[in-house]
Amino acid sequence: MAPTNTSLNLDTAPYLIVIFQLKYALDTDGERIKQYYAGETVGIATGILLTALHHAGLATLTHTPNPMSFLRRLIGHPENERAVMIVVTGYPAEGARVPDIRRKDFYEIASFIE
Repeated sequence: MAPTNTSLNLDTAPYLIVIFQLKYALDTDGERIKQYYAGETVGIATGILLTALHHAGLATLTHTPNPMSFLRRLIGHPENERAVMIVVTGYPAEGARVPDIRRKDFYEIASFIE
């Protein structure tokens, strides 16, 4: 199939969702509290978000500009939060083409050791 054409980009999409990761928390005295598995948690949550948007009939495109630090300042988030990605979101354009992706067989993605 031809490349996907959803006509989603930063300039035309109705929604830009910025995903942030909490690098560390602060206690009531302002001391840093380590955040365990922050990257893994953000990845799982983002995957769930993308799936939910897809099931709602929306098209998405993940975008990771480099550097990302400008987003934290632009949006006004605190120093202990790090922008991870932008999820460009909207309804697919008229005539958008989406590739027909075949679901892999279970044994193509899993292996078992006896």
